[in-house]
Amino acid sequence: MEVEVWRLSPADWRIYQEVRLAALQEAPYAFGSTWERESGLTEQGWRERLAERAQFVAISEDEVVGTIGCATHEDGRAADLVSMWVDPRRRGHGVGDRLVKAVLEWAARSVGVDEVRLWVADGNREAERLYARNGFGRTDGVQPIRPGEPQLEFEMTRRL
Repeated sequence: MEVEVWRLSPADWRIYQEVRLAALQEAPYAFGSTWERESGLTEQGWRERLAERAQFVAISEDEVVGTIGCATHEDGRAADLVSMWVDPRRRGHGVGDRLVKAVLEWAARSVGVDEVRLWVADGNREAERLYARNGFGRTDGVQPIRPGEPQLEFEMTRRL
């Protein structure tokens, strides 16, 4: 399966909206937000998100099959990998690896950060294996995925 990874611009807001809402609907346990909250975003809201971060999509056979984002910290030394999702029909085919590598390359070359951090849902073993395969390791950081809810997520980091 051939996969291309593209960085989205604010003009690509509809592509991001579609893949983000699909991710929230398919895997609500994995995200700090909800489909209900984000389905009400305006066009301007989607465009602003894309202006504030590097958001990538994986394309295979003219279909969006995954997404990942990266935003830098205010101090400019670290970045957060966010909004990672791969269509369940395409998991296990290297799409996730391609997306993670795109973020790591962007973080190292475009913004020159020292570290990339992420949060992964406790029990999401496939995601943890993906991140570990790409050089991430667990820290002691643990927090609720969403405030007031019992499900936890843990932090992983990778030095660049």
